[in-house]
Amino acid sequence: MIKIIKSNFELKIAGIKEFIRILIPEAKDDNIEINLIKENKEIILELKKEDKKIKFSESNIDGFEEQKKIMAKSGLLKLYDKKYKWGSLTGVRLTKLVRKFMDKRFSIDKIKYLLEKIYLVSEDKIDLLLEIVETELKYLNRKAITVYIGIPYCPTKCTYCSFASYEKKGKMGERYGDFLEKLLEEIKIIGELTKELEVGIESIYIGGGTPAILSEYEMESLLKKVRENFDISNLKEFTFEAGRSDVLNEKKLEILKKYGVDRISLNPQTFNEDTLMKVNRVFNREKFDKMYEISKKIGLIINMDFIIGLPGETTEDILETIKNIKKYDMENLTIHMLALKKASKLYKKGHEIEELNGEKLEKALKEVLNEKKLAPYYMYRQKNSADWGENIGYSVKGKESVFNIQVIEENQTTIGIGGGAITKFVNGEDITRLINPKDPIIYIKEFDERLKNKVQKIKKELH
Repeated sequence: MIKIIKSNFELKIAGIKEFIRILIPEAKDDNIEINLIKENKEIILELKKEDKKIKFSESNIDGFEEQKKIMAKSGLLKLYDKKYKWGSLTGVRLTKLVRKFMDKRFSIDKIKYLLEKIYLVSEDKIDLLLEIVETELKYLNRKAITVYIGIPYCPTKCTYCSFASYEKKGKMGERYGDFLEKLLEEIKIIGELTKELEVGIESIYIGGGTPAILSEYEMESLLKKVRENFDISNLKEFTFEAGRSDVLNEKKLEILKKYGVDRISLNPQTFNEDTLMKVNRVFNREKFDKMYEISKKIGLIINMDFIIGLPGETTEDILETIKNIKKYDMENLTIHMLALKKASKLYKKGHEIEELNGEKLEKALKEVLNEKKLAPYYMYRQKNSADWGENIGYSVKGKESVFNIQVIEENQTTIGIGGGAITKFVNGEDITRLINPKDPIIYIKEFDERLKNKVQKIKKELH
């Protein structure tokens, strides 16, 4: 067990231990000292382990209150000769850090200096962060809100998935009809409340689960209820996460278009059908292509999701998928690094992600992005993902997803409706959360009491 046996300045030891667990696992049995040697115009830290000692010094940056803490973490990387493209950054929302520096009126050169010299971030990742922030700033708007509607049902449960989703054919499917009934009621009540409070809604996102699992009748009922009860006069985008082509058809796509949906996700995750069978995901390339062609024909903006690190996939397998991406003219492309979470079946089975050639993959992906004129516009990272990777969304200029930006940046209040949906009230740096039950049975059982509390909270926060 790690012991910080000496520290003459305030450090959150639990945070240091977690940092070591993630980025320096070989240090788990070592005794480490982190001492502040000097703190005036220059900050000097001395870091020791049993067989090594280093000093880490940098100019004392005015207005950078966390400098010593960050230097302690980066100093540990130096002590153990660890070099990562993201340096000592382990947070989920890295672009929020850049915006925080901007709020302090730090110049771009100063921000670059901090990221390179104190956080030890590589030049290419610094450029990526700054490019994304520059794009995001055009869309950030605290005055409006986002609405998220969650449908936690899927035709099958993917083994890598940790989201709120249940197989319709399983036990939870027995209450599927009751769930939809309560969902429509919640849409009606919350929609009427936002009208009463005269709240401007900027984006609506219907996710899950797999919302396309709805029948044509159910889909039309849902979308009609949304249109009837929410004021959409300020709406910039309306997204439906179609997700899996195996539960889509032409009629459903036409219904989406009829009720004002302008964006959908069609998510292959990989074009390797053997891999998709292994992760319990039904996929037929011919059906996918047909749904893609119809969506383009009726004018829907398309996002495609892909995951790097699926079971058994080698670098060559992923390169083949990247090659196939060239065949499609999607407006948005999202690349996820597989990060196994405890709720996923793969994690429980002890699956380990294959060693991949990041340089090869990044080079091949860059060629596709340049050819398609897709630029990065939002990003987040997760623990337990490859060092060189991140979850990142690319877009044709002007087709960026407002929802993705606002939610990842936690810049805008989000009203969550349905199974597992999270309501976030954003008030400056303060964020208050209300979480709907993931379990449809609990959602139904506790519906009245939870909705009553949510209505009161919305009135208080958005009056």
